[in-house]
Amino acid sequence: MSEDVYRAANRANWDDRAVLHATDQGGMYGIAAVLAGRSSLHPVDVAGIGDVRGLRVAHLQCHIGLDTLSLAHLGAHPVGLDFSAEAVAAARGFAARAGRPDVAFVEADVYAARAALDGAFDLVYVTWGAINWLPDIARWAAVAASLLKPGGRLFLAETHPSALVLDEVDGRLVPRFDWLTPEGAPIASDESTSYTGDPRPIARTRNYEWIHPLSAIVTGLLAAGLRLTRLDEHETLPYRLYPSMVPADRDDDGRVFTFRLADGAVRFPLSFSLTAEKPL
Repeated sequence: MSEDVYRAANRANWDDRAVLHATDQGGMYGIAAVLAGRSSLHPVDVAGIGDVRGLRVAHLQCHIGLDTLSLAHLGAHPVGLDFSAEAVAAARGFAARAGRPDVAFVEADVYAARAALDGAFDLVYVTWGAINWLPDIARWAAVAASLLKPGGRLFLAETHPSALVLDEVDGRLVPRFDWLTPEGAPIASDESTSYTGDPRPIARTRNYEWIHPLSAIVTGLLAAGLRLTRLDEHETLPYRLYPSMVPADRDDDGRVFTFRLADGAVRFPLSFSLTAEKPL
């Protein structure tokens, strides 16, 4: 099958997810807090981006826009981009409800972001469940670099590829997937419900994913002309990758911010974050 087939299936799947996530019956997204002017960003994100006041930010693969609005609440001037029409519609609705007409959302494929977004940005922001939907990580890196002004930076926070090769079977974590997914042979899956804990079914279940090793991600950014300034690995995730994971911390409303491995489990990195700068 072609990349267009994979993209179309993923877009349909995410259109269906966006409709569910926009009402957030599982409470994962903290919609009420964002609409009230607070931030839904995870601790790893906040530490990684630092002070964003006054910065022009391109939030790629923004989904329903809550993190985009959170960046605006923190003083940034963000624009969100996503390929799902349903997600962009939800994001625009949240912006209106939050009284943030200044925050724009653009419907476009991430590989077309340079053509879809005007000007250069101080920060390109990409987090949590974004690059695993892309077949070509080097092309993504080139697009991200093209959006940055000289001196601008990319912040990426994602599930660690070492964690993605594992699956939980009968309470044990065992290798299931190859560490590098070929572009033409993605991991195909059909999930009847979303990761948020919402029991409502997804209508179009088929989706395709790719595992990109850290080496491929970093090399792609270097080849795109960026300079890696920081790379961190973390023992938490903002979602439950394995059923045995337990809450790690909560926000002021009691919402689970992050999950970790259960006590007694062998520790390994569940996520990573990095910052890369465009030379002056």
